[in-house]
Amino acid sequence: MIKIVVTDDHKLFRMGLAELLKKQEDFNVIATFEDGDLFLDFVTETQDFDIVLLDINMPNTDGFEVLRKLNKTKSTVKPIVISMFDDGNYIAKCAKNGAFGYLLKNADEEELIKAIKIVAQGKKYFTQAIAEKMIDFMAIDSTSKNLLSKKETEVLLLLSKGFTTKEIAAQLFVSTRTTETHRANILKKLEVKNTAQLIKKATEQKLI
Repeated sequence: MIKIVVTDDHKLFRMGLAELLKKQEDFNVIATFEDGDLFLDFVTETQDFDIVLLDINMPNTDGFEVLRKLNKTKSTVKPIVISMFDDGNYIAKCAKNGAFGYLLKNADEEELIKAIKIVAQGKKYFTQAIAEKMIDFMAIDSTSKNLLSKKETEVLLLLSKGFTTKEIAAQLFVSTRTTETHRANILKKLEVKNTAQLIKKATEQKLI
């Protein structure tokens, strides 16, 4: 018997998912929660269950934070993220923080059941499409991190928030000339001509 907890802030989805799983003879839905805080409180009381189906966007404590805390405490509970987001950044972030699987909310019943059974065996479950999005993001992310220096990354982040050269210099305790040099180097490395193009490309490459 696979013991499951469902954590999602959308009541209709949460209850519908629980009812769907209850139809399986080898599944036992032992609890449902509407946010991460309530789930984490439950985990401090018992870890006598196998899997949590976890949403990312929730009030109070979101799914990312739940994953981090479970990972940090070396919990035996295996999280499967169920999200409407198929962004490679989200997928990679969840996998990095201990998610055993990642499903989209439009996944069919067969895929959901398959994922739960595979993860219950201690294996990871990521469909080919999800895995490809994660790998693509990680490739871009790795390239981007090697592209800019730490100080250039700091300047880029402040530029994206609308700070002027003078304001950035004051925040980073450097001269305006040094800040301008960093900005020029960033433009050159990202092969763009102005701040607007820079912000657009930096967003696409997940630098900010």
